[in-house]
Amino acid sequence: MAAESYLPSSGHVRAELVAEFSSVQPGTTSSIGLRLIHEPHWHTYWIVPGDAGLPTQIRWKQPTNLEFGPLQWPIPQLLRVGPLANYGYEGTVLLPLSLSVPVSAREGSSIAASAHAAWLVCSDVCIPESAELELTLPVRKSTPDPGPLQAEFAAARVRIPQPRTLQDGLARIDGERIRLQFASPVALSQLSFFPLEASRIQAAAPQRLTSVPGRTVLDLAAEKPVQSDFKTLRGVLVADGGPGAGTGAAWAGIIELPLKPAVLHDIAPAASAALAGAAGATGARPSGPATSSPSITLWVALLGAFLGGLILNLMPCVFPILSLKLLSLAQHRHRGDPSLAAHGLAFTSGSVASFVALAALLVALRSGGSQLGWGFQLQSPLVVALLTALFFGIGLNLLGAFEVSLGTSLMNSKAVQGFDAHHLRGSFATGALAVVVASPCTAPFMGAALGFAIAAPAAQSLGVFAMLGLGMATPYLSLTLAPSLLARLPRPGAWMERLRQLMAFPMFITCVWLLWVLAQQVDVDALGLVLGALVVMALAAWAAGQAQRGSRSLAWVGAVAMGISLLAVVSATTRGAAREARPQSAQADLHGWAEWSPTQVSKALAAGRPVFVDFTAAWCVTCQANKRLVLFSPNVSASFQARGVTRLRADWTNRNEAIGRELARFQRSGVPLYLLYDAQGQPHVLPEILTESIVLDALSRI
Repeated sequence: MAAESYLPSSGHVRAELVAEFSSVQPGTTSSIGLRLIHEPHWHTYWIVPGDAGLPTQIRWKQPTNLEFGPLQWPIPQLLRVGPLANYGYEGTVLLPLSLSVPVSAREGSSIAASAHAAWLVCSDVCIPESAELELTLPVRKSTPDPGPLQAEFAAARVRIPQPRTLQDGLARIDGERIRLQFASPVALSQLSFFPLEASRIQAAAPQRLTSVPGRTVLDLAAEKPVQSDFKTLRGVLVADGGPGAGTGAAWAGIIELPLKPAVLHDIAPAASAALAGAAGATGARPSGPATSSPSITLWVALLGAFLGGLILNLMPCVFPILSLKLLSLAQHRHRGDPSLAAHGLAFTSGSVASFVALAALLVALRSGGSQLGWGFQLQSPLVVALLTALFFGIGLNLLGAFEVSLGTSLMNSKAVQGFDAHHLRGSFATGALAVVVASPCTAPFMGAALGFAIAAPAAQSLGVFAMLGLGMATPYLSLTLAPSLLARLPRPGAWMERLRQLMAFPMFITCVWLLWVLAQQVDVDALGLVLGALVVMALAAWAAGQAQRGSRSLAWVGAVAMGISLLAVVSATTRGAAREARPQSAQADLHGWAEWSPTQVSKALAAGRPVFVDFTAAWCVTCQANKRLVLFSPNVSASFQARGVTRLRADWTNRNEAIGRELARFQRSGVPLYLLYDAQGQPHVLPEILTESIVLDALSRI
């Protein structure tokens, strides 16, 4: 037997491929394993890591005539790191798997298995490591002799849990508490549950055991918010330390129980009395970061959504679109146009319908297990690039490069401004467009309302988003329903055409911002291709305008150029151009900010240092304004430094499941979110809109 491995000089884990027997037989299945030897105080992760981490992986190199089974996972340890808890291994661990040898393997030959193994090893910091491994075994028809690690294989095999049926097993959920109970002939002194699905239970929360002869009850804390697809409790139960612990009641088993609503009569009287006593002594609700964000009622959420929608009209991402509609109001105020109210209602319908459609998509994706939030569509480079093209086209249209009749494009200024009876669809489309550009913005009152909506039942969630759309449309709707208010607007004149052309430049500024966002998501080649596509799009707009002015021969040039432009945008953002995620670094940047991770938070808190976490994204206008005007200001930076605050940035520009879960823990559906942990580890949530005084006041109280 031979095992070779390659490790970087800074490796904290030694890895090797090992076999239970010294040779293999043709046409049989043998046991091999991935053996990891950790340096003291370092650990790797189980198949479900817990609050943080990644499971160990192995990838077999091809071609090969061998068949390999999946890694088998012995019972993990519960590893606590500050306020977090993980599931993993320390010391030496063997992860067995099966090797099937083909019948065609010849006596006297040998088989060679090559693999790439990768793992995340953590102590105070986490380091991704990997190794190239090889295992060579001779082929013998005779019964193979045991290898030197046969006893280790046997010990690992005993610790691998198998499916277990619990007598009278029940799993009930009541809000945040999950109660698991089953019949047990003896009282258990220890019982641990390790979930086989992520984001189901709070790993760091205490698991409260009440066990009497005949009945055992284990209380778990559900991860918040409870996912709508959480219908079955799947995991590994380890009783009294598990097999090999030396007690007669020790066992470990994989369980799978339907999760049902809690009812009081499920608990046996003795267990109920014991559990009541334990609750009275320790408190029934687990503590954790999520409790720092108070719950709100539906009516408060609806009011917050309406006020947030009103304030969205003042945001720089929405104002350019709405200003075009105000131009049309000024133009038509003296006509006594009876369709003004109809256009106001059409605009409102477009706004509300788009918010509800986005909410329905968001709720559906989150129900499927995705950690998404408000603005999730801008985590897609394709969406960002298409929005850039849309605003670039609107700008060209406002400058008069071309005109497009209603119904063919959202870039038509008449579609945006028109008020005759045939352009109601244009008002509806403008309401929808305003919602699209509003998604990067978070106004005051919105954060808590949207956090409530994401965790609420579907009907309430859609109602909150509809109220957000109604709030955003209310100022414009009010002007169309009360024409007397239009008297305050300037009289129509030549200035309107000049202003219309001038409004092209906010559109181009929006394009610059979107391209900056795209630069955080794709590599430089893809960004260059998108920029080239915009140039071709400008050619298409010019050709279309010339064709509309009589040069019909250029019509085909515009059509071909537009097709090439769109194909280039799609190709640049969907065919492998996406930038690889940046590795997390504990090193601070020039402003003193380091990449966020749960481990970084735990490390700072363990050292007694306060922590400030900025949950942000490149496409979040509010985030960028807060960062440049407040968080990077000399006064705030000096206060951070003077108080020894560790500053961490959680960048959600691209999808990140860990950040999504952390936002959900604080009942937020999107960024920005600002957390200030005091030296005792207690988190404090700051408002979405920051000022220097707000931050300095919060720092003075920790």
